[in-house]
Formats: sequence, C-alpha cells, structure tokens
Amino acid sequence: MIADNPLIAFIPTQDADRARTFYEQQLGLRFISDDTFAIVMDANGNMVRIVRVGDFTPASFTILGWQVSDIHTAVAEMTAKGIHFERYPYFEQGADGVWTAPSGAKVAWFRDPDGNTLSLSQH
Repeated sequence: MIADNPLIAFIPTQDADRARTFYEQQLGLRFISDDTFAIVMDANGNMVRIVRVGDFTPASFTILGWQVSDIHTAVAEMTAKGIHFERYPYFEQGADGVWTAPSGAKVAWFRDPDGNTLSLSQH
C-alpha cells in the first residue's frame, strides 16, 4: 500500500537560490539536484522538493516540521545560526519561543525566507 512508500514534502518558493541557501546551509539538509521545477533536498532520507512557484501567500499554519529529541537545544543551535523563532500572543511561550501544549508536547515555530511556517516539536 501507499503507506509502505517514502514520503515526499513540497515547499513553495519564489526565490530558489535564497531557499536553497536557507535549507542547505542553515537547516543542514543535503542538496540532491536542481532542475527547472524544483530544488531537491534530502532530510534524513526524506525527499524535500522546494518548488519554484509564482506569487503565493504563505499558509498561516505549519507546512513542514521536524521532531527533535531536545527542543531547547535544537532551538539554541538554530538561533545561533541566525534563525528567528516566532512569538504568538495567544500562546504562552518560554524565553526561547518554545510552547508547551496541554498534552506536554513542545513546539517552536520559525519561517523560511518565503514566509512558510516551519516547526520543531518534541513529543
């Protein structure tokens, strides 16, 4: 069935060069290829296609996220690389931007250069 096959993520970009720099250099994804449609990256065995699109409005919700074992350490490492974590007035977030959900899960949000919302979570 389909559940036995690898997952592919798609992320829109209006500036492929800037997106590649962000995903490769700041997030550490491995570059695979670049063609007229998309930049292909590897994220721990998962294909991420950063798709060249025209004008678009970034979604107001998370479109891609990573599960981490220690969110506070991951946030600190990413902040040191210049990544800014978002603050939302309707969530009570810690000093580093981490929110603890009622379930105990922890989440922190950041944006890519196109304004797409990405996240880290610890479950």
